[in-house]
Amino acid sequence: MVQMCSCRVVSRLAVICFALCTALSGAQPQPAFEAGAAKRIITPDPLLPVTGGMGTPSPVTSKQGELTVRALAVRSGGETVAIVSVDVIGFPSVLGDRARALVPRLASERILIGATHTHSAPDCYGFPDGKGGYTGSLEYMKFVTAQIAAAVNEALDRMRPAELRIASGEAKGKIAYNYYAPDLYDRRAGVLQVRNLDGQPIATLVNYAIHPEVLGSGQGILSPDLVGPLYDRIEASAGGIAIFMNGAQGGMVTADNRNLDQPPRDALRAYWSDSRTWAECERIGRLLADESLRIIGPAAWLRSPAVKNHSTMVRFPVENDVMWQVVQLSPLKYPSRADRTIEVRINLVDLGNAQILSIPGEALPNIGFYLKRKMRGEHNFLFGLTNDAFGYILTRVDFNSFPRYQYISRVSLGEMTGEIYIRSALDLINAAAKK
Repeated sequence: MVQMCSCRVVSRLAVICFALCTALSGAQPQPAFEAGAAKRIITPDPLLPVTGGMGTPSPVTSKQGELTVRALAVRSGGETVAIVSVDVIGFPSVLGDRARALVPRLASERILIGATHTHSAPDCYGFPDGKGGYTGSLEYMKFVTAQIAAAVNEALDRMRPAELRIASGEAKGKIAYNYYAPDLYDRRAGVLQVRNLDGQPIATLVNYAIHPEVLGSGQGILSPDLVGPLYDRIEASAGGIAIFMNGAQGGMVTADNRNLDQPPRDALRAYWSDSRTWAECERIGRLLADESLRIIGPAAWLRSPAVKNHSTMVRFPVENDVMWQVVQLSPLKYPSRADRTIEVRINLVDLGNAQILSIPGEALPNIGFYLKRKMRGEHNFLFGLTNDAFGYILTRVDFNSFPRYQYISRVSLGEMTGEIYIRSALDLINAAAKK
């Protein structure tokens, strides 16, 4: 009797083992790495006024290029992250959260939304106009928000087994400079590319610190500025979808559209006249594109790069009365507290042999240099104006320190913003290293 029971047990175990083996043999292996990309056009029709910051938007009569939303989604080991670039001067978190809510299959902390910072696009802040109203079109902001979600959803739908390569290096040539101190800017471009396993290109992402304000807001032209020609050049040369994420370009790292063949308008301060033409946008955008492709060219492809997202919420005091009025009076209804603080998410993404750190505004280049030095990647990327755009981010020793910094100090949350951001970023970097 005991022997019969034992045989039955063995028989049942054999059946279970056979069933498991059959199921496993038919299962598809999980791809080591997947990626997908998508884009949407967000050029308003009819055209809307454009903004270069707080103040009255400037009317436009024409456009050069198309404003777009571009999304890249990557996945590895069950971790998915989406990176979004929007051709506007800044995209506040209150709108970003509305876009994220339209992508319910991906947790909101895994969607990074950054602005290219073109100064020739419509306002997405809803700045108070001082007359009881506000700037910008709420309908347009709603449209852009929906297009961001549509691009992310399509990028997720288009994810396929892929491989990745990453590189960083100096982008050479007359591309950028610091208007306040010409040589104080980061010449390094970070570049990543993804392609299908059959070699078909998916996307090329360029990370570089620069103000896309060749045209500026006063030319009567709606445009992605130099970012448009960068996109066109990369897509024509490398295929796939091109994406641009800005860097630590505050105070005042701008496009080098100086007319150096003409006498300076102020030789003592080294101030030159600028060339504000579409041809100059094309020159700078194409040069940055070519340099980015040169930098990425020798990099090796990675078949199984890891993806790991780390994030934290950071609270900043709003010491600036003008900025606090924006928070209180904008029709977007920015979340805030009675203690005059606002909150934003900072992301740190490990992607293959790179680290990506988000900045919720325009950090000065010295902050960028310092953080890149403290990051743990072989290649370190800083995504400026990402998850929000709180104006300029300075350290307290720079805040209002000399006449040229009066403007950027005035267009900031306050003198502690840089200190709080740096401390929070370092805490995030160190915590991620222990996991």
